Amino acid sequence: MSLEPRITIVVVDDHPVVRNGLVSLLRTIPGLEVVGEAADGETAVQVVDEHEPDVVLMDVRMPGMDGVEATRRIREQTPGTRVLILTMHDDDATVFTAMKAGAQGYLLKEAEQDEIVRAVHGVVAGEAIFGPGVATRVLGYFAEPPALAMAEVPFPDLTDRERTILDLLAQGKRNAEIATETYLSPKTVSNHLTSVFAKLQVAGRGEAIVRAREGGLGTTT
Repeated sequence: MSLEPRITIVVVDDHPVVRNGLVSLLRTIPGLEVVGEAADGETAVQVVDEHEPDVVLMDVRMPGMDGVEATRRIREQTPGTRVLILTMHDDDATVFTAMKAGAQGYLLKEAEQDEIVRAVHGVVAGEAIFGPGVATRVLGYFAEPPALAMAEVPFPDLTDRERTILDLLAQGKRNAEIATETYLSPKTVSNHLTSVFAKLQVAGRGEAIVRAREGGLGTTT
């Protein structure tokens, strides 16, 4: 009697309790095999390159490289691996930048066990999977005029982390303040800003702030 091939999975989340819980859960499900885990995006890219899993369960907000940038790199380097976002964040910018980066599915962490397992099987089968709340946002996106829908995701070439840092910069905050709010080191913030300036093709902070505010960032309300 032949055994069906197992679906191999890498779990990525910076919270040990969440990550360990997911790993323990998935290991109880017949047909699923956890082959690796990571606590940040950079490590996730390395682990996926090593194991080439069928699916990555990917958090979004993590220290260092975030889940969106990690998704983009994984899809470039290991195109056979599917990425299923599993996060607490369902704002439009995060949802659409993650999907643009190459994620095949997007669930919130409040999803039930059966929903997560079905989503894993779904993305392996080539389906696009969205949790109920996220599906409503996606449908709303396509129901709007294209110009309005695109306006919801300013500067789409930026990663989620870069957009957050640009938003704080446009609020007039210095690197040290941005570092405190994003739980990053000032050097990491400076590195992100260098990348932001290059992507926006601006000469420095002042020009970046103007561009950011023109794009709707920098509001504190």
